[in-house]
Amino acid sequence: MPATNLLDSVKIVLVGTSHPGNIGGVARAMKNMGLLQLCLVAPRAQFPHPEAVLRSSGATDLLEHAQVFETLEEALSDCTLVAGTSARSRNLPWPLINPRQLAERLQGELARPEHRIALVFGREDRGLSNEELHLCHLHVHIPCNPDFSSLNIAAAVQVLCYELRMAVVGQSTEDRLPFGTEWDVPFADNQALEMFFDHLEKTLIEIDFHNPNNPRQLMSRLRRLYLRARPDTMEINMLRGILTHTQKAARNTNEITDDQTGQK
Repeated sequence: MPATNLLDSVKIVLVGTSHPGNIGGVARAMKNMGLLQLCLVAPRAQFPHPEAVLRSSGATDLLEHAQVFETLEEALSDCTLVAGTSARSRNLPWPLINPRQLAERLQGELARPEHRIALVFGREDRGLSNEELHLCHLHVHIPCNPDFSSLNIAAAVQVLCYELRMAVVGQSTEDRLPFGTEWDVPFADNQALEMFFDHLEKTLIEIDFHNPNNPRQLMSRLRRLYLRARPDTMEINMLRGILTHTQKAARNTNEITDDQTGQK
């Protein structure tokens, strides 16, 4: 199977890009490595833009077919695995890998056509926010020279796309890592995960386990736990069923307590 076919399930997502020329540079880097899906989230300058076309050096077809979204959640709604680039340490440690480790991890994912993968890149000046990184299963860090670590976004995209291409070029499907290839049901996509996290938070508030006014990173840690586990669609349905029954049990208990209080 040609490498480009395997890479068709990968999309590059740029968040809040400020310079149109960088979008063109990213399109060029992607096409060099055989990736074709470009998504833009709330670009700061109008798109399409002539500067993007100029910097693309002929990769105008990627710009013409680029999808533009208002929010990152919309761009990731159909994705089963999301990797976000992170250039700095966070208050809450998250699984952090380098581009080569990411490529090795994605070999098995790419063998399944129903898998949809997103590589997310943040703003040129400050990267991705903590909230945006919390939408990602994995955080990717490019180990640059610590004395000069500022990396142009097109160069960062080039690094990740190169490692992905090298992971699949010259290998048959049978040679790929087995992770994910024998799974019996599809992994949950980002939209299903966000609905689960919303349901989970509401349930924890309802049973007085979670205080949104004093969160203590509870939901962030639970996100880290479940995203690390990679639940599939059936597991998410099971978890949401458990949450629904938990809510019913809590409400019944409260009704009994209220009745007893009333009788007194």
